[in-house]
Amino acid sequence: MKRFALIVLALLMVLSFVYAEIEASGPAKRPIDTPRGKVVETSRAAPNYYFSRAPLPIMTNYYDYMIGSYSSIPLRVIPAEFGGGYFMTYQGRRESGGTRRVYYTLLSEAGDVINNNEISNVQKHEGFPTMVLDRESGKPLYAWHVDLEDGSGMKVMFTSDAYMAGYPGLFNQEQIIADNPTTITAPNGITTEDNEFIWPTAVIGPSPFPGKRRVYVSMRNSVSHALNGSPSENPLIAWADIDREMIESGTLPTWHHTTVPLYDQWNVDTEYLRRPYTTICADHAGYLYYIGYNVTLDADSNDLDEPDVHVLRCGAYGEGTWTTHTFSSHIPTWNPPSSPTDDTPYFKNDDGVPYEPGDLRWSIINSGHVNAVVDGWGHLHFPAIWGLTTNENTYYPAMQYVKQLIFKPESAEFEIREVFPKKDAQNDADYGCYHPWDNEAPWGVPEYIESEGEYYLDIHSIWPFPHWDQSAHEGLMMFHYNHIKMSKPNSDGLAVLVWQDSNKARMHNEFNDPDYADYANTPEIMIAASRDNGVNWSEPICLNNQINPELANIIPMWVYPADEVISLGEQDGRLLGKIGFMLFDDYTWGSHANQPPYHSINDGGQTMFMELVIDFTDLVGNDDQTAAAPALNLLKGNYPNPFNPTTTISYSLPASGNVKLGVYNLRGQLVRTLVNEAKSAGDHRVVWDGKDERGNTMSSGIYFYRLDTGKHSETRKMMLMK
Repeated sequence: MKRFALIVLALLMVLSFVYAEIEASGPAKRPIDTPRGKVVETSRAAPNYYFSRAPLPIMTNYYDYMIGSYSSIPLRVIPAEFGGGYFMTYQGRRESGGTRRVYYTLLSEAGDVINNNEISNVQKHEGFPTMVLDRESGKPLYAWHVDLEDGSGMKVMFTSDAYMAGYPGLFNQEQIIADNPTTITAPNGITTEDNEFIWPTAVIGPSPFPGKRRVYVSMRNSVSHALNGSPSENPLIAWADIDREMIESGTLPTWHHTTVPLYDQWNVDTEYLRRPYTTICADHAGYLYYIGYNVTLDADSNDLDEPDVHVLRCGAYGEGTWTTHTFSSHIPTWNPPSSPTDDTPYFKNDDGVPYEPGDLRWSIINSGHVNAVVDGWGHLHFPAIWGLTTNENTYYPAMQYVKQLIFKPESAEFEIREVFPKKDAQNDADYGCYHPWDNEAPWGVPEYIESEGEYYLDIHSIWPFPHWDQSAHEGLMMFHYNHIKMSKPNSDGLAVLVWQDSNKARMHNEFNDPDYADYANTPEIMIAASRDNGVNWSEPICLNNQINPELANIIPMWVYPADEVISLGEQDGRLLGKIGFMLFDDYTWGSHANQPPYHSINDGGQTMFMELVIDFTDLVGNDDQTAAAPALNLLKGNYPNPFNPTTTISYSLPASGNVKLGVYNLRGQLVRTLVNEAKSAGDHRVVWDGKDERGNTMSSGIYFYRLDTGKHSETRKMMLMK
């Protein structure tokens, strides 16, 4: 079995590296055949919605794979004070045999296209663009990779758009921020000189310099020196400080670079293979994060039993030391009986031996193309797919479900939250999550289907991928097509989490189920909504070309939500929010760009934009899992700000409890503890006199004050000016 696994792994790697610019698959868990299952239908309890902008064609596009970036959001809301609307970026070809380029689009507040064009005026092979918006100036910042055709491989470029008086496309000089090949020295002293960092992801956060913001661009290594040459993508992070004046005047930022030592070590490890699937995010207090999960194998392709989730945290605005927090995504399960009359465990290995307790678990799988966000409390959210896996590096494809991981930096705690489907609120069986064979009372008793004297588990399934065919691209569809994205919770706590489901198409195309014939050629768009910072999620809104006239004749692929929901406030007693989407209408379903192509002719599709208004009113703030966290914005600010020599910090508590309020410098070091005691519910004030714990007067500059209640953490910025 091990020899067979190694042969399969080698073949998959060869196929993946044929077109190395598309992410290589490397080792993966082996799929096990499972029953077809029943479709988990969405509920009528999903939020109400309407299209505020029906799908709008932007450009005919002959590049039909992951048109945004792998791990970031390519659609950004422009603040109302800068005119509103959206900036968008994507990769595409104007002609079937043309050069792939990167594009920008400006959309008005009404969703009309104001401008759409290539970012660069140099005709080179470009791709995988990423973008952030400087919300203090309303300027978009872009990065992408490009082959400059000088024989040195791919480079990563950066530019900013001065965007003045409503005119986009005023691009500043492009800068190379990954001048590959790049030399990296791992912690064990091994130096490699052939590294190629591509696939950029950009984030933005505060800067230690007054009036500036710090931009981070993470790029992942397409070259591996790990066991068997398998992919192990260590990142290179470029960072620079920017402000409005620099962008408008064309002053180029100064770029610095850093790496993550843990991942540098993995990239040269020839004893074990650790392949990370990660993304980057930054909080509002100057911390940079890498979060994700990893696959870990030994030389015989055995799955090592070690924590598979890593959160790496770097203070001092990305200039500090990386600290590592680990967690196991495994959720224990049980091996149900083979039938109502046979107590032999149902799930067995290839040799027919039942899996023992602990050999089956729900684990993160097929989730390499997700993003991460930080909410108003400073907590990290990482949406992903959890599948039923085994201790033999295998999994059951028909049992994969959407959940999210939350990391709370103040307590270093991890939490797994269900998104869809969820364990029934009435289900009191003693296990921790939804199980697809336990959908009705009596709870904790498996459900079966009998056919010709044989019993099968009555499994309820979803298929959280934008294609039905698991065999596409030599069996790598789930690796290449997984695509879950979450918007950052806005100041009112509103957020959406978006993925696609093709289970109805699978039922018809693979199992010839006539009940789903109408869905033979459509992936569905699934949109879960939250009004409490992504702690609890609604039943998903389901959009498709059968029930939505707006999507008629559209095959929606690569659906990206905007970076945040636009709050519309209360209208007729309803709490409404507006969210935009970028998507691709695929003329022939399945990617031609991936090798081997799913269809022989590159007939392309359309890059599109659409927008929904969602009713958040009836979304619960707490459910059967945990009580919702307190409302946002417990910190009410400080006055005066700037100040000299004292300032008053105001905060409000929804309930009595222990409170910590501290002042920190730019390096994240505690300067002064102002409150550390139990406080009653209500409004409170405390004065900081600009001194540290020893009574020393602090120098002029930026300071942060952080409020912690145990369930809530919040940070704001203030300036001491003498």
